Amino acid sequence: MKITLARENLLRVLQTVGGVVEKRQTMPILSNLLFQVSQTTLTITASDLEIETRAQTELESSEVDQFATTLPALKLLNIVRSLPDGLTIVMDFEGSRCTLSAGRSRFKLSTLPAEDFPTIDLTQSDLSFALSQHQLKQLIQHSSFAMASQDVRFYLNGMLFDISSHSLRVVATDGHRLSTCATDLAIEGLKPTQAILPRKGVLELSKLIGDDDNLIEFALAKNYLTVQFEETVFTCKLVDGRFPDYRRVIPQHNDQVIQTDREMLRSLLQRASILSNDKFKGIRLVLSYNLLAVDASNSEQDESHEDMAIEYQGAEMEIGFNVNYLLDILNSMSEDCVTLQLKDSNSSCLVSARNESCQCQHVVMPMRL
Repeated sequence: MKITLARENLLRVLQTVGGVVEKRQTMPILSNLLFQVSQTTLTITASDLEIETRAQTELESSEVDQFATTLPALKLLNIVRSLPDGLTIVMDFEGSRCTLSAGRSRFKLSTLPAEDFPTIDLTQSDLSFALSQHQLKQLIQHSSFAMASQDVRFYLNGMLFDISSHSLRVVATDGHRLSTCATDLAIEGLKPTQAILPRKGVLELSKLIGDDDNLIEFALAKNYLTVQFEETVFTCKLVDGRFPDYRRVIPQHNDQVIQTDREMLRSLLQRASILSNDKFKGIRLVLSYNLLAVDASNSEQDESHEDMAIEYQGAEMEIGFNVNYLLDILNSMSEDCVTLQLKDSNSSCLVSARNESCQCQHVVMPMRL
């Protein structure tokens, strides 16, 4: 059985789904990709039992209407990636072998039965809605950096999707900082629902999202989230846990307000981070009337000091922060001006931002220096 397709089309689909495949698998079949031929359409599926991504492409020709098998993911991707542009690829399946021909190159790969490949039932859905790729990209881009990594509180190793009757809010926190962004949906009357997407799922989903206004379909089942793109379907198993009440973390009475140029502050903090403690990355902010001074030091007794003019009429204050947490926020923003709201040297800092598609709030806990 032979199929023929353009090298560029096959590479695009392999790169779309390839990130899901783990290099080390306890089940050999999970190191493979599922190939399904239907008429002149090829669907390729990757799975790690937690995440499943399906992508489609058109074939130039096919000898049969229906066919399915699996091929080793990493080997196939490396082969197709190494081939020159513009080639036509012919894949000839016979028994448990696949012969891949392109130009003067020929490769033989072993296959495994398609019936052994685990797939997720996508027919069940409790709630669905549509939003633009740009909206979803903004939500994830402005909050994903606050997700925990390998935290014993497993529900923090991911992102909360909090759906209300007319809006979608995402929340990420590692216990030391929190970022949340919300956007309005075109539909109203949705059932309020919360779902936690694991960290790997968030990272893989972010790779699939474009920055255009094309609509994508969200569907939530009891244990899975499915996102339907034009030619790709992303499905991820949800984290079974209860996310902490993020609303209680957001400060309500921070009346000491700093306003300054975002890029100038970002550059200053980057310089301060060079001599900050390698492990804790702590810096000290010293506030006085219309002036911010930033001090950093490390265990090798290196020190840095720099100040800049700001808009600040509050009380004099000294407060410590992890400089990387502040830089992550500033790097995610596009506004020219940034506003930081403080209460005292022992309370969290609140940074708010708003653009045409979402409203964001970032909370950073202070450090003792």
